[in-house]
Amino acid sequence: MDTAPLAKRSVRFKTFWVGVMSSGGARARSGPAPDPSALRRDRDGEAWITLPAEGRKGRAPAWPLSKASKRETALWRREWKRPQAIEWQRNGQEIEVAIYVRSLVAAEDREARPNARTLVRQQQEALGLSLPGLLRLRWKIGEADSASTRRTTPKGKSAKSRLKVLAGGAA
Repeated sequence: MDTAPLAKRSVRFKTFWVGVMSSGGARARSGPAPDPSALRRDRDGEAWITLPAEGRKGRAPAWPLSKASKRETALWRREWKRPQAIEWQRNGQEIEVAIYVRSLVAAEDREARPNARTLVRQQQEALGLSLPGLLRLRWKIGEADSASTRRTTPKGKSAKSRLKVLAGGAA
């Protein structure tokens, strides 16, 4: 039995009782995004998945929707080389990726409506193609092995060498 409080509402000579919804509370994706390097991440209860930076190897799966255009075929092949494609394949998300590709092609059109582009952004997040999507899905992309992709720190004075000792023991 529903124990929610009821409120009396009158609408033009008719009186009826309706349930009152509380406002506020938790919402989907509310709060800060998960952080893999947070100090208290062990309380999450969920492990982070590290995807190889090299991406998925092999050919793209067969296109699951109706006949694909040349642009859709090119994007389809490109998307299945991403690191996220490993998880898409494991989860059987071929149709979701195909719908994203078809939506992306439609959103690329100069005459596309804003809601088409909003849909693409939402699909990117759901598939882990954006940073918020990667965080929400708890996916990390691993380090690339090649030396050319590594970031180098600029050569200069270290922070320790820039410190001075002042007379009187003050820092």
